[in-house]
Amino acid sequence: MGQPVLGILTLYLNDRGLMEEKSIYARMTDAGKSLGLDIFVFTPADVNYSTNRIHAHMYDPTTKSWIRRWRSFPHMIYDRCRIQKSHRFAQLGQFRRKYGHLTFLNRVLRNKFTVYRTLGREERFRPHLPLTRMYENQNDLTELIRKYPLVYLKPINGTGGRGILRIEREQTGTYLIQGRDQSRRIISPQRVGLAGLHGRLRKWDLKENRYLVQQGIQLKLPNGRVHDYRMLVQKNRSGEWEVTGCAGRIGASGSITSNLHGGGQAAKMRTLLGDWIRSEDTVTSVIRKAEEFGVDVAAYLEKSYGRLCELALDLAIDRKGQIWLLEVNPKPSREVFIQAGERETYRRAIIRPLEYAVWLYEQKQKRKTSAETANMRHELD
Repeated sequence: MGQPVLGILTLYLNDRGLMEEKSIYARMTDAGKSLGLDIFVFTPADVNYSTNRIHAHMYDPTTKSWIRRWRSFPHMIYDRCRIQKSHRFAQLGQFRRKYGHLTFLNRVLRNKFTVYRTLGREERFRPHLPLTRMYENQNDLTELIRKYPLVYLKPINGTGGRGILRIEREQTGTYLIQGRDQSRRIISPQRVGLAGLHGRLRKWDLKENRYLVQQGIQLKLPNGRVHDYRMLVQKNRSGEWEVTGCAGRIGASGSITSNLHGGGQAAKMRTLLGDWIRSEDTVTSVIRKAEEFGVDVAAYLEKSYGRLCELALDLAIDRKGQIWLLEVNPKPSREVFIQAGERETYRRAIIRPLEYAVWLYEQKQKRKTSAETANMRHELD
Protein backbone atom coordinates (compact mmCIF):
# COMPACT_ATOMS: atom_id res chain seq x y z
CA MET A 1 0.00 0.00 0.00
CA GLY A 2 1.55 3.31 -1.11
CA GLN A 3 1.60 6.54 0.85
CA PRO A 4 -1.74 8.35 0.76
CA VAL A 5 -1.69 11.92 -0.58
CA LEU A 6 -4.11 14.61 0.60
CA GLY A 7 -4.58 17.86 -1.30
CA ILE A 8 -6.01 20.77 0.68
CA LEU A 9 -8.10 22.89 -1.67
CA THR A 10 -8.41 26.59 -0.83
CA LEU A 11 -8.76 29.97 -2.56
CA TYR A 12 -6.38 32.89 -2.84
CA LEU A 13 -7.75 35.92 -1.01
CA ASN A 14 -6.49 38.34 -3.67
CA ASP A 15 -4.74 38.34 -7.04
CA ARG A 16 -1.31 38.56 -5.37
CA GLY A 17 -1.59 35.01 -4.04
CA LEU A 18 -2.43 35.75 -0.39
CA MET A 19 -3.68 32.58 1.29
CA GLU A 20 -5.57 32.35 4.58
CA GLU A 21 -5.01 29.63 7.20
CA LYS A 22 -1.46 29.00 5.97
CA SER A 23 -0.26 28.41 9.54
CA ILE A 24 -3.00 25.79 10.01
CA TYR A 25 -1.95 24.02 6.81
CA ALA A 26 1.65 24.02 8.02
CA ARG A 27 0.53 22.33 11.25
CA MET A 28 -1.51 19.82 9.27
CA THR A 29 1.45 18.99 7.02
CA ASP A 30 3.61 18.41 10.08
CA ALA A 31 0.95 16.26 11.77
CA GLY A 32 0.35 14.35 8.53
CA LYS A 33 3.92 13.10 8.46
CA SER A 34 3.45 11.18 11.73
CA LEU A 35 0.35 9.56 10.19
CA GLY A 36 2.13 8.62 6.98
CA LEU A 37 0.07 11.18 5.06
CA ASP A 38 1.62 13.37 2.36
CA ILE A 39 -0.09 16.78 2.24
CA PHE A 40 0.05 19.71 -0.14
CA VAL A 41 -2.08 22.85 -0.60
CA PHE A 42 -3.47 24.19 -3.87
CA THR A 43 -6.12 26.46 -5.37
CA PRO A 44 -8.08 26.08 -8.64
CA ALA A 45 -5.71 28.68 -10.15
CA ASP A 46 -2.80 26.27 -9.58
CA VAL A 47 -4.29 23.52 -11.75
CA ASN A 48 -3.13 22.84 -15.32
CA TYR A 49 -6.32 21.45 -16.84
CA SER A 50 -4.61 20.11 -19.99
CA THR A 51 -1.97 18.03 -18.14
CA ASN A 52 -3.98 17.39 -14.94
CA ARG A 53 -1.04 18.59 -12.88
CA ILE A 54 -1.04 20.93 -9.88
CA HIS A 55 1.51 23.65 -9.07
CA ALA A 56 1.28 22.84 -5.37
CA HIS A 57 2.27 24.71 -2.22
CA MET A 58 4.29 22.38 0.02
CA TYR A 59 5.43 23.07 3.57
CA ASP A 60 8.80 21.80 4.77
CA PRO A 61 8.68 21.33 8.58
CA THR A 62 12.49 21.08 8.71
CA THR A 63 13.15 24.51 7.21
CA LYS A 64 9.74 25.88 8.26
CA SER A 65 9.28 27.28 4.75
CA TRP A 66 6.92 26.90 1.81
CA ILE A 67 8.01 25.77 -1.67
CA ARG A 68 6.20 25.28 -4.99
CA ARG A 69 6.35 22.01 -6.90
CA TRP A 70 4.38 20.36 -9.71
CA ARG A 71 2.40 17.39 -8.41
CA SER A 72 -0.02 14.79 -9.73
CA PHE A 73 -3.56 14.86 -8.40
CA PRO A 74 -3.87 13.63 -4.79
CA HIS A 75 -5.80 10.54 -3.68
CA MET A 76 -8.17 12.75 -1.67
CA ILE A 77 -9.18 16.42 -1.59
CA TYR A 78 -10.02 18.37 1.57
CA ASP A 79 -12.10 21.35 0.44
CA ARG A 80 -11.50 24.44 2.61
CA CYS A 81 -12.86 26.99 0.10
CA ARG A 82 -15.08 29.67 1.59
CA ILE A 83 -17.52 31.83 -0.35
CA GLN A 84 -16.07 35.04 -1.77
CA LYS A 85 -17.34 37.49 -4.38
CA SER A 86 -14.58 37.21 -6.99
CA HIS A 87 -13.53 35.53 -10.23
CA ARG A 88 -11.60 33.09 -8.04
CA PHE A 89 -14.89 31.66 -6.78
CA ALA A 90 -15.98 31.15 -10.39
CA GLN A 91 -12.75 29.20 -10.97
CA LEU A 92 -13.71 26.99 -8.03
CA GLY A 93 -17.02 26.16 -9.70
CA GLN A 94 -15.17 25.13 -12.85
CA PHE A 95 -12.80 22.94 -10.81
CA ARG A 96 -15.63 21.21 -8.94
CA ARG A 97 -17.47 20.48 -12.19
CA LYS A 98 -14.41 18.98 -13.90
CA TYR A 99 -13.05 17.02 -10.95
CA GLY A 100 -16.21 16.30 -8.97
CA HIS A 101 -15.74 12.56 -9.53
CA LEU A 102 -12.60 12.54 -7.34
CA THR A 103 -12.59 11.56 -3.66
CA PHE A 104 -13.47 14.59 -1.52
CA LEU A 105 -13.42 14.43 2.28
CA ASN A 106 -16.28 16.93 2.27
CA ARG A 107 -18.90 17.83 -0.29
CA VAL A 108 -20.46 21.27 -0.69
CA LEU A 109 -23.11 22.18 1.84
CA ARG A 110 -25.96 24.33 0.61
CA ASN A 111 -26.89 27.86 1.75
CA LYS A 112 -28.27 28.61 5.21
CA PHE A 113 -31.91 28.53 4.19
CA THR A 114 -31.64 25.24 2.29
CA VAL A 115 -29.91 23.65 5.30
CA TYR A 116 -32.66 25.05 7.56
CA ARG A 117 -35.39 23.54 5.37
CA THR A 118 -33.53 20.22 5.10
CA LEU A 119 -33.32 19.92 8.89
CA GLY A 120 -36.92 21.13 9.24
CA ARG A 121 -38.14 18.06 7.36
CA GLU A 122 -37.22 15.98 10.41
CA GLU A 123 -39.59 16.38 13.36
CA ARG A 124 -36.82 15.75 15.92
CA PHE A 125 -34.91 18.84 14.75
CA ARG A 126 -37.79 21.31 14.56
CA PRO A 127 -37.86 22.32 18.27
CA HIS A 128 -34.21 23.42 17.89
CA LEU A 129 -34.69 25.62 14.80
CA PRO A 130 -35.55 29.32 15.23
CA LEU A 131 -38.32 30.24 12.79
CA THR A 132 -36.59 31.41 9.60
CA ARG A 133 -37.85 32.61 6.24
CA MET A 134 -36.52 34.25 3.11
CA TYR A 135 -37.10 38.00 2.90
CA GLU A 136 -39.36 38.42 -0.13
CA ASN A 137 -41.17 41.61 0.94
CA GLN A 138 -41.89 43.80 3.97
CA ASN A 139 -44.56 41.43 5.27
CA ASP A 140 -41.95 38.76 6.02
CA LEU A 141 -40.25 41.06 8.50
CA THR A 142 -43.49 42.63 9.81
CA GLU A 143 -45.00 39.23 10.67
CA LEU A 144 -41.95 38.02 12.56
CA ILE A 145 -41.33 41.28 14.42
CA ARG A 146 -44.97 41.24 15.61
CA LYS A 147 -44.66 37.61 16.69
CA TYR A 148 -41.26 37.84 18.41
CA PRO A 149 -39.71 40.69 20.41
CA LEU A 150 -36.34 40.00 18.77
CA VAL A 151 -35.54 39.29 15.11
CA TYR A 152 -32.28 38.92 13.17
CA LEU A 153 -31.71 39.72 9.50
CA LYS A 154 -28.76 37.89 7.94
CA PRO A 155 -27.42 37.35 4.39
CA ILE A 156 -28.14 33.85 3.11
CA ASN A 157 -24.44 33.20 2.41
CA GLY A 158 -22.84 35.62 4.88
CA THR A 159 -19.90 34.76 7.12
CA GLY A 160 -18.11 36.31 10.06
CA GLY A 161 -21.04 38.48 11.16
CA ARG A 162 -21.00 40.63 8.00
CA GLY A 163 -24.22 42.46 7.19
CA ILE A 164 -26.22 41.08 10.13
CA LEU A 165 -28.92 43.24 11.72
CA ARG A 166 -30.69 42.82 15.07
CA ILE A 167 -34.13 44.36 15.57
CA GLU A 168 -35.59 44.42 19.07
CA ARG A 169 -39.01 45.65 20.12
CA GLU A 170 -38.66 47.88 23.18
CA GLN A 171 -41.13 48.51 26.01
CA THR A 172 -42.00 51.89 24.48
CA GLY A 173 -43.09 50.25 21.22
CA THR A 174 -40.09 51.54 19.29
CA TYR A 175 -37.66 49.23 17.51
CA LEU A 176 -33.92 49.23 18.19
CA ILE A 177 -31.82 48.46 15.09
CA GLN A 178 -28.23 47.35 15.65
CA GLY A 179 -25.75 45.46 13.52
CA ARG A 180 -22.68 45.35 11.33
CA ASP A 181 -22.09 46.40 7.74
CA GLN A 182 -20.47 44.22 5.07
CA SER A 183 -17.02 45.19 6.36
CA ARG A 184 -17.97 43.98 9.88
CA ARG A 185 -18.02 47.57 11.20
CA ILE A 186 -20.55 48.17 13.98
CA ILE A 187 -23.28 50.56 12.80
CA SER A 188 -24.70 53.22 15.10
CA PRO A 189 -27.81 51.98 16.96
CA GLN A 190 -31.05 53.52 15.67
CA ARG A 191 -34.54 53.70 17.15
CA VAL A 192 -37.61 53.91 14.92
CA GLY A 193 -41.33 53.27 15.06
CA LEU A 194 -42.89 50.39 13.13
CA ALA A 195 -43.98 52.80 10.37
CA GLY A 196 -40.41 53.98 9.83
CA LEU A 197 -38.72 50.59 10.19
CA HIS A 198 -38.87 49.47 6.57
CA GLY A 199 -37.77 52.86 5.28
CA ARG A 200 -34.72 52.77 7.53
CA LEU A 201 -33.80 49.32 6.16
CA ARG A 202 -34.29 50.21 2.50
CA LYS A 203 -30.60 50.88 1.84
CA TRP A 204 -29.79 47.30 2.85
CA ASP A 205 -31.78 46.06 -0.20
CA LEU A 206 -32.84 42.96 1.72
CA LYS A 207 -34.54 41.14 -1.17
CA GLU A 208 -31.84 41.77 -3.76
CA ASN A 209 -29.09 40.76 -1.31
CA ARG A 210 -30.99 37.58 -0.38
CA TYR A 211 -31.55 38.11 3.32
CA LEU A 212 -33.11 35.76 5.84
CA VAL A 213 -35.45 36.84 8.64
CA GLN A 214 -34.90 34.76 11.78
CA GLN A 215 -36.52 34.54 15.19
CA GLY A 216 -34.04 35.93 17.72
CA ILE A 217 -33.06 34.20 20.98
CA GLN A 218 -32.33 36.42 23.99
CA LEU A 219 -28.65 35.79 24.74
CA LYS A 220 -27.47 38.96 26.45
CA LEU A 221 -25.31 38.41 29.50
CA PRO A 222 -25.69 40.69 32.55
CA ASN A 223 -22.92 42.91 31.10
CA GLY A 224 -25.00 43.46 27.94
CA ARG A 225 -22.84 41.33 25.65
CA VAL A 226 -24.33 38.55 23.55
CA HIS A 227 -22.99 35.00 23.68
CA ASP A 228 -23.36 31.63 21.98
CA TYR A 229 -21.43 28.38 21.51
CA ARG A 230 -19.32 26.99 18.68
CA MET A 231 -19.42 23.19 18.54
CA LEU A 232 -17.03 21.33 16.24
CA VAL A 233 -18.22 17.90 15.07
CA GLN A 234 -15.72 15.83 13.06
CA LYS A 235 -15.22 12.34 11.67
CA ASN A 236 -12.71 10.36 13.75
CA ARG A 237 -10.09 7.78 12.77
CA SER A 238 -12.85 5.15 12.51
CA GLY A 239 -14.95 7.24 10.13
CA GLU A 240 -17.56 8.02 12.79
CA TRP A 241 -18.95 11.39 13.85
CA GLU A 242 -17.75 12.70 17.19
CA VAL A 243 -17.81 16.04 19.01
CA THR A 244 -14.25 17.36 19.10
CA GLY A 245 -15.10 20.26 21.38
CA CYS A 246 -17.43 23.13 22.16
CA ALA A 247 -16.45 26.61 23.35
CA GLY A 248 -18.38 29.70 24.32
CA ARG A 249 -18.11 32.97 22.39
CA ILE A 250 -18.82 36.38 23.92
CA GLY A 251 -19.38 39.31 21.60
CA ALA A 252 -17.50 42.58 21.77
CA SER A 253 -19.13 45.52 23.55
CA GLY A 254 -21.87 46.94 21.32
CA SER A 255 -21.76 43.95 18.96
CA ILE A 256 -24.87 41.92 18.09
CA THR A 257 -22.81 38.85 17.17
CA SER A 258 -20.24 36.81 19.05
CA ASN A 259 -17.80 36.27 16.15
CA LEU A 260 -14.15 36.33 17.20
CA HIS A 261 -13.26 38.19 13.98
CA GLY A 262 -15.60 40.95 15.12
CA GLY A 263 -13.75 41.43 18.41
CA GLY A 264 -15.41 38.66 20.42
CA GLN A 265 -13.67 36.51 22.98
CA ALA A 266 -13.78 32.78 23.76
CA ALA A 267 -14.55 30.98 27.00
CA LYS A 268 -14.85 27.41 28.21
CA MET A 269 -18.38 26.12 27.58
CA ARG A 270 -19.00 24.75 31.09
CA THR A 271 -17.85 27.99 32.73
CA LEU A 272 -19.97 30.26 30.52
CA LEU A 273 -23.01 27.99 30.65
CA GLY A 274 -22.68 27.71 34.45
CA ASP A 275 -22.77 31.51 34.78
CA TRP A 276 -25.81 31.61 32.48
CA ILE A 277 -27.95 28.79 33.92
CA ARG A 278 -26.51 28.48 37.47
CA SER A 279 -27.40 24.81 37.96
CA GLU A 280 -24.60 22.27 37.70
CA ASP A 281 -26.99 19.39 37.01
CA THR A 282 -28.75 21.33 34.26
CA VAL A 283 -25.41 22.37 32.72
CA THR A 284 -24.21 18.74 32.60
CA SER A 285 -27.51 17.62 31.05
CA VAL A 286 -27.49 20.43 28.46
CA ILE A 287 -23.90 19.68 27.39
CA ARG A 288 -24.74 15.98 26.94
CA LYS A 289 -27.87 16.79 24.92
CA ALA A 290 -25.98 19.36 22.82
CA GLU A 291 -23.32 16.79 21.92
CA GLU A 292 -25.92 14.18 20.98
CA PHE A 293 -27.73 16.82 18.91
CA GLY A 294 -24.51 17.87 17.15
CA VAL A 295 -23.66 14.32 16.07
CA ASP A 296 -27.26 13.73 14.95
CA VAL A 297 -27.29 16.90 12.82
CA ALA A 298 -23.93 16.09 11.19
CA ALA A 299 -24.98 12.52 10.32
CA TYR A 300 -28.30 13.70 8.87
CA LEU A 301 -26.74 16.47 6.74
CA GLU A 302 -24.15 14.02 5.41
CA LYS A 303 -26.96 11.66 4.41
CA SER A 304 -28.69 14.60 2.69
CA TYR A 305 -25.74 16.21 0.86
CA GLY A 306 -23.00 13.59 0.48
CA ARG A 307 -19.74 12.91 2.28
CA LEU A 308 -18.71 15.42 4.96
CA CYS A 309 -15.81 15.31 7.41
CA GLU A 310 -16.54 18.21 9.77
CA LEU A 311 -19.14 20.81 10.64
CA ALA A 312 -19.28 23.68 13.10
CA LEU A 313 -22.64 24.26 14.75
CA ASP A 314 -23.39 27.68 16.21
CA LEU A 315 -25.67 26.98 19.16
CA ALA A 316 -27.72 29.26 21.37
CA ILE A 317 -28.86 28.02 24.77
CA ASP A 318 -31.62 29.96 26.47
CA ARG A 319 -32.18 30.38 30.22
CA LYS A 320 -34.32 27.23 30.32
CA GLY A 321 -31.54 25.13 28.81
CA GLN A 322 -33.29 24.84 25.42
CA ILE A 323 -30.76 24.28 22.60
CA TRP A 324 -31.19 26.32 19.41
CA LEU A 325 -29.27 25.82 16.17
CA LEU A 326 -28.42 29.24 14.77
CA GLU A 327 -26.21 28.20 11.87
CA VAL A 328 -24.13 25.38 10.36
CA ASN A 329 -20.65 26.13 9.04
CA PRO A 330 -19.01 23.50 6.77
CA LYS A 331 -15.58 25.22 6.71
CA PRO A 332 -14.94 25.88 10.41
CA SER A 333 -11.92 27.62 11.88
CA ARG A 334 -10.36 26.20 15.05
CA GLU A 335 -9.08 29.33 16.76
CA VAL A 336 -11.93 29.48 19.27
CA PHE A 337 -10.36 26.57 21.18
CA ILE A 338 -6.94 28.23 21.44
CA GLN A 339 -8.58 31.43 22.69
CA ALA A 340 -10.62 29.44 25.22
CA GLY A 341 -7.40 27.88 26.54
CA GLU A 342 -8.23 24.40 25.23
CA ARG A 343 -4.97 23.48 23.50
CA GLU A 344 -5.64 19.74 23.39
CA THR A 345 -9.01 20.31 21.72
CA TYR A 346 -7.29 22.58 19.20
CA ARG A 347 -4.71 19.86 18.46
CA ARG A 348 -7.47 17.27 17.97
CA ALA A 349 -9.37 19.66 15.71
CA ILE A 350 -6.36 19.86 13.41
CA ILE A 351 -5.49 16.16 13.35
CA ARG A 352 -8.95 14.56 13.08
CA PRO A 353 -9.56 15.34 9.38
CA LEU A 354 -6.14 13.83 8.66
CA GLU A 355 -6.91 10.67 10.64
CA TYR A 356 -10.20 10.42 8.77
CA ALA A 357 -8.38 10.85 5.44
CA VAL A 358 -6.06 7.95 6.29
CA TRP A 359 -9.05 5.79 7.28
CA LEU A 360 -10.89 6.68 4.07
CA TYR A 361 -7.82 5.84 1.96
CA GLU A 362 -7.42 2.48 3.70
CA GLN A 363 -11.09 1.66 3.14
CA LYS A 364 -10.73 2.38 -0.58
CA GLN A 365 -7.57 0.24 -0.76
CA LYS A 366 -9.35 -2.65 0.98
CA ARG A 367 -12.26 -2.45 -1.46
CA LYS A 368 -9.81 -2.32 -4.36
CA THR A 369 -7.93 -5.39 -3.06
CA SER A 370 -11.18 -7.27 -2.49
CA ALA A 371 -12.35 -6.48 -6.04
CA GLU A 372 -9.02 -7.61 -7.52
CA THR A 373 -9.14 -10.85 -5.51
CA ALA A 374 -12.71 -11.50 -6.66
CA ASN A 375 -11.68 -10.92 -10.29
CA MET A 376 -8.76 -13.32 -9.99
CA ARG A 377 -11.04 -16.01 -8.55
CA HIS A 378 -13.52 -15.40 -11.35
CA GLU A 379 -10.77 -15.80 -13.98
CA LEU A 380 -9.51 -19.01 -12.32
CA ASP A 381 -13.01 -20.43 -12.33
